[in-house]
Amino acid sequence: MSGVLRWILTRLLVMGVTLLGASLVIFFALRLLPGGYESVVLGPLASEEQRQAAAERWGLDQPLWVQYWEWARGALTGDFGISLISQVPVLDELQLRMPVTGTLALMALAAAVLVGVPLGILTGLRSTRRSGGAAGRLVAGLGISIPEFVLGPAVLYVVSVRMSGFGVGSLSRLTEDPVGLVRALVLPAGVLAFSCVAVTARTTRDVVMGVLVEPHITAAVARGERPWHIVRHHVLRNSAVPILTLLGTITAYLLGGAVIVETVFNIPGIGSYMITGLGRQDYAVVQASVLLAATLFVVINAALEIAATFVDPRVSSKGRR
Repeated sequence: MSGVLRWILTRLLVMGVTLLGASLVIFFALRLLPGGYESVVLGPLASEEQRQAAAERWGLDQPLWVQYWEWARGALTGDFGISLISQVPVLDELQLRMPVTGTLALMALAAAVLVGVPLGILTGLRSTRRSGGAAGRLVAGLGISIPEFVLGPAVLYVVSVRMSGFGVGSLSRLTEDPVGLVRALVLPAGVLAFSCVAVTARTTRDVVMGVLVEPHITAAVARGERPWHIVRHHVLRNSAVPILTLLGTITAYLLGGAVIVETVFNIPGIGSYMITGLGRQDYAVVQASVLLAATLFVVINAALEIAATFVDPRVSSKGRR
């Protein structure tokens, strides 16, 4: 047990170092963009004195390491600064938008798990049959090949012209009308989940097919165990760790795909908030949004890795070698 605990503590340390590196990349990458906030606000005809005054007002004339230290120290306490454009604290905006983006991502992730995993298992188990798995392979191929920025406008056009009742564009707060929010996010979540379901089904199928050829499966068949018992106790348990790892990858994909879907469907989430801030070079908005996405990704992956150690203790044993 001490070895597992040591491995978990090591993963938590790696998580902290990763977040530190991500914050450095986020901060300094923004400063490498051409122009600056003062150029966006004042325009190209502003004098050098006006640019200098704007930079001094927002502390942009200080050395970069001083700016980073002030931002990182505030981020640790939950103070992400004030939006340079709207003059509203970034944390307040994130608190309003996080339920929308979180609900969208959770709906898409639930679809990937509830549809993609069973479809992948069924396709993998039927892979030895001549006609088995054709539908699953077709769905996986279509889902992987159609990106959100193509599927989203197509779905939006069909719904706006041919269908109604989904409430697209009329979002309510999660605390006020959770059913209305979920109803309005059905189509965006479906677009976001389409490729996730395909990737999950395809990967699960490959994992199941790999487990089926293992010697212990052959031994279970030779012992006369029932097919469902073999699937439940041998195939699913040995496929759990790769599927958990896949869910971590899908989480990163959802965080990136949510930016496209929120932009296409005009959803006031964190993704659209970040795109707006990036276009205006609003440093506080972009830094907070990207850091939040990176933190969620790192934390979720660390949690899945820790969960994998309890599903299969061999994971932590391999990590200590």
